[in-house]
Amino acid sequence: MKPLVPPLGSPLAPTLTPAQPADAKLAVTAPVRVAAVYTAPVAAVPAPTEEEARIRVLPLLLAIAVMLGITAWPGALAGPAGAADHPAAMALFWAMSAGFVAGVGFRPQNPLIRLLFSPLACWLGVILAGLRMASLMA
Repeated sequence: MKPLVPPLGSPLAPTLTPAQPADAKLAVTAPVRVAAVYTAPVAAVPAPTEEEARIRVLPLLLAIAVMLGITAWPGALAGPAGAADHPAAMALFWAMSAGFVAGVGFRPQNPLIRLLFSPLACWLGVILAGLRMASLMA
């Protein structure tokens, strides 16, 4: 990177007056433009309490079990004809998502989203997927 100050002896080099110290030539730089940065006001969000932000072990373990189980054995979500059963898969993957969200302690502010990703929704998704798969086998 080139220095901003022209070399001494050039016609553009600053000249020192007796009032300036000898090292004043080091302080001469090009003007610096500073762009104004707008920062939006941040709403005051209360800090989560320990009850709200705690890790929930059961939903987290259930989500990990669903993730590993479906990865290792994807045929578990197949119907008797061998085709994928989409309602059961949707319920089980909803349960997995809810288990991860609730398990790590995240609590959405929107009440509907909070309900859809709650520990109760995790268990409900697993039950619905189990009932769907049981009805296909009968």
